[in-house]
Amino acid sequence: MEVVVAVAEEGGFTAAAQRLHVVQSAVSSTVRALERELGSQLFERTTHRVALTPAGEAFVPAARAALRAAGEAQAAVHAVRGELRGRVTVGTMQGVWAGLHHALANVRSEHPGLIVRLKQAAVADIRQALREGTVDLAVVALDRQQQKGLITRLLSCEEMVLTASPERVFAAGDMATFDEVGRMPFVDFSPGWAIRYAVDRAFRAAGAERATIFEVNDIMAASELVRHDLGVSIMPASIAARFPDLSVRRFVQHAPAWKVMVVRPRGNASPAVKALLRHITPQAAESLG
Repeated sequence: MEVVVAVAEEGGFTAAAQRLHVVQSAVSSTVRALERELGSQLFERTTHRVALTPAGEAFVPAARAALRAAGEAQAAVHAVRGELRGRVTVGTMQGVWAGLHHALANVRSEHPGLIVRLKQAAVADIRQALREGTVDLAVVALDRQQQKGLITRLLSCEEMVLTASPERVFAAGDMATFDEVGRMPFVDFSPGWAIRYAVDRAFRAAGAERATIFEVNDIMAASELVRHDLGVSIMPASIAARFPDLSVRRFVQHAPAWKVMVVRPRGNASPAVKALLRHITPQAAESLG
């Protein structure tokens, strides 16, 4: 089951072999043996790609659930002895961090036998991974619709601000309006970034449009473009504070809110997830565990 899941997630036999630290022939023979046992082909194989068959599409989610249950059973035994082993995967979106590195470092120190993996991806991919069980816990920025089917806890809420070069002049002095910003060259983040999603939503709420001149996937690149007055950009206040040489302006109205939350699928949390939650925030651990 672990081999089949690896092939499905990695998209090929070679990549799966690298992930599992075995030779490719071992992966191929394992899959063929399982297909003979099941009497069904799990993968369509061509010279260019490997894709799941309908039987494979049915098998993989069940295999993931079985592997997860086996891991939880092992973890439960270790937990009785005060140990945590196994693996927990944390998801997050580009532009969302919320001090997550502190929690990961603390868990590693407290439970050296626990493997903590991090997966950074777009919001749709994180949601899908939570549903499939390939991500156990996520620190993300989601709207109300995206939270359906998940257990959530708010970690932080702050205002998003406009960053600009100190040389750029605004009609309202130290404040900004969406209409005025919409007439300026804009430094945007790539689709899938949490910041981009929040900015899109804010402009829609204000009934304004913006002229995206630069689209980047890096906070430092955005700050450099703004610093040289090539455009303006909207960021959470905590991120803008990393660049004290930039001018920061609040919005007169419709100020976008930046809400970061910790989420997990419904159901009982594993001991590993509970341990990680305790380090992300004690309050979240109580309501999410």
